[in-house]
Amino acid sequence: MLRIDLERGLVEVDRPMGTITYPIGSPQAFEWISRAWLRSGWDGKYVYSFTWMGRPIIQLPDDVLRMQEALYAVRPDVVVETGVAHGGSLVFYASLFRAMRRGRVVGVDIEIRPHNRHAIETHEMADLITLIEGSSTEPAIVDQVRAQVRPGETVLVILDSNHSKRHVREELEVYGPLVSPGSYIVATDGIMGDLIGAPRSQPDWGWNNPRVAAEEFLAAHPEFELAPPAFPFNEGTLTDRVTYWPGAWLRRKCMAAAKVNA
Repeated sequence: MLRIDLERGLVEVDRPMGTITYPIGSPQAFEWISRAWLRSGWDGKYVYSFTWMGRPIIQLPDDVLRMQEALYAVRPDVVVETGVAHGGSLVFYASLFRAMRRGRVVGVDIEIRPHNRHAIETHEMADLITLIEGSSTEPAIVDQVRAQVRPGETVLVILDSNHSKRHVREELEVYGPLVSPGSYIVATDGIMGDLIGAPRSQPDWGWNNPRVAAEEFLAAHPEFELAPPAFPFNEGTLTDRVTYWPGAWLRRKCMAAAKVNA
């Protein structure tokens, strides 16, 4: 049980060993309140209420801003995102690249609905976006994605399509070699593991989720590490992320990266 007392500025958490009380501004209180807020937002479909330059972007605003920070730091030449939906994320990345005067976006989805394709292809950012339709793990589709990357380019990959452990694990294997040293492959929506019993959840989400896939991938690939980007600015006392993407940020640390067009 979680109780918030705004008048006294306290947060009380009932634990098996008894009730623990935290000052409301403490990192511990922030963590517990954030957990409740994330669950409430999931139940109320909070992330289904945002757009970027006219296109729905089904992401937590905190994750969107943190991705912006990472893109500005890494300055990739290419972002590959699996999962297109309404195209809001693709437009978001493209708009950042327009401002940075470098970079382009490749979006992959097993089905790009005609109205979404039309909206993306007629958008102001369309010239920076390439759409590829098909399963993100199909060898022919992976080859099409690889063909979009020129030798020596910096690549960052975002996985946001089918979130089953098996599919994300396969995506990590086929797209991991594209990731440049110092860049990331991001396995989004690991929060699924914390949502069992919530609306739209499934009983197997405790193990069948992107975070578990990422953990398995890391165990098999020492050239990657779990390394969420550090906050480039923080004058507060809080360092934990409010995120739908726990365990998502896998950074390539090894210079033995496979050549893109080998």
